[in-house]
Amino acid sequence: MSTRVTLRLKTLKKLLIIPLFILGCANSPTEKAQENPPNILFILADDQRYDVIKALGNKQIITPNLDALISNGTTFLNTYIMGAMNGAVCAPSRAMLITGRSLFEINPYAGDQLDMPDTLLAEALAMNGYNTFHSGKWHNGEKAFLKGFDQGSKLFFGGMSDHYQVPTRELTKTHQLSEIKIDSTHSSVLFSTAAEKFIRGYNKTAPFFLQVSFTAPHDPRNMPQEYIEQYDTDKIDLPPNFAPMHAFDNGELDIRDEWLAGYPRTPDEIKANIVAYYAMITHMDEQIGKIISALDEKGLRDNTLIVFSSDNGLAVGQHGLMGKQNLYEHSIKVPLIFQGPGIPKGKTDRQLVYTTDLFPTLCDLTGTNKPGSLDGISLVNTFINSKRKERSSLVFAYKNNQRAIRKGEYKLIEYLVNGQKTGQLFHLKSDPWEMKNLYQLKAFQEKKKALQKELQKQLTQFNDPVKLSLEDWGVKPIPSWIDKVSPSTIETLRKLAMKDRKLRGYHASE
Repeated sequence: MSTRVTLRLKTLKKLLIIPLFILGCANSPTEKAQENPPNILFILADDQRYDVIKALGNKQIITPNLDALISNGTTFLNTYIMGAMNGAVCAPSRAMLITGRSLFEINPYAGDQLDMPDTLLAEALAMNGYNTFHSGKWHNGEKAFLKGFDQGSKLFFGGMSDHYQVPTRELTKTHQLSEIKIDSTHSSVLFSTAAEKFIRGYNKTAPFFLQVSFTAPHDPRNMPQEYIEQYDTDKIDLPPNFAPMHAFDNGELDIRDEWLAGYPRTPDEIKANIVAYYAMITHMDEQIGKIISALDEKGLRDNTLIVFSSDNGLAVGQHGLMGKQNLYEHSIKVPLIFQGPGIPKGKTDRQLVYTTDLFPTLCDLTGTNKPGSLDGISLVNTFINSKRKERSSLVFAYKNNQRAIRKGEYKLIEYLVNGQKTGQLFHLKSDPWEMKNLYQLKAFQEKKKALQKELQKQLTQFNDPVKLSLEDWGVKPIPSWIDKVSPSTIETLRKLAMKDRKLRGYHASE
């Protein structure tokens, strides 16, 4: 370990002495990192919403392995992505996660090709002596991948594919990417098996960073039938905010994600989609259990930090939407679970968190030097003192037609679509499903104005060019997704959407 890192850890350790003494905690995460740097297993789901884990209150989904992580670790209940400047939300979301930078500090209009000056999460850990291995989806360009990982298998560089026809590549011993191979194994099994193989074959003394990025539960939701059969569609509840159509034009209603159910939305089709969504997560949960079992069999579990999160959420019928191109809770709020050495067990925390916070947190938990480019905030002090509050609010953006802020128990969303402004104001404690819009009510005008002022202040701090007071927000509209992609791409994606609907027993003409 470098002298610089050691000195930084000693300083941090001194700062933590008082709260540790008060809490009677034998070892802080940073103390353990200094003594014996932990391995890291980072599991990233694709499109998994925050509320689709049984241990977090959803009694209709089956997730025993994620439940076990929650009961033995710390879960942050208010974890959000910052948003996106394009329809493929997962690309900028993942870019923010692996750079620790905000939406307007990455290339905000892409995200699938990162600017190389940024130090990436895997790269920072590698500089601290970690062996880095990746399996699964990587949506941020080949250059960024090669910059951070020294090993990898079953690598998918696209955004989505049929789960039984994933085009994957290998990272060779000469640090080159192999030719593409189409594998007929289900994606979740494909990626988890590569991770298991890595763990079982690991014989180095240095710690490892193992990232497994599933493409589940992203559509098309095809998986072994036995997982669908674990659910009874008739017993699945519709979300309280189910609607046949979205109440107004939010600027992005005609996009691939929204083609996965017919218009108007019907309760039966939405329930069928919910079952498929849950079944994909249950299937993935089983593969997660196999990866963790490999750690146990190898005797590595006690010194392995396990982190689980997702790149974004998904509507699946809420507010009349199917996708994630919006700023409602169901689309920007994700799970974040830590379990491992020094992490409090059975703890939940409600402070406001961005997924960009993962990077600096892992640095502090492993004694890794934090790059100066990071915008995220380390959560290590929160593990020690749950009353500590790092933020009082979060802001969000989607293209140049949606901006939002969550502060305390309120959430404000501002819209500018085709020159028309509108807005929504929700009290999340009494209205967690965001169904009662307070925006025009006289009793809430002062609250709305205060939130609008704070929203603009923070957007400016994050280098967002939007000026909410201007008629056109002072920015050019970003074209709708369907106006930017090629006809051939639209045709391909429509076919995939039709295929997914047929799997549920529905057809495009319905």
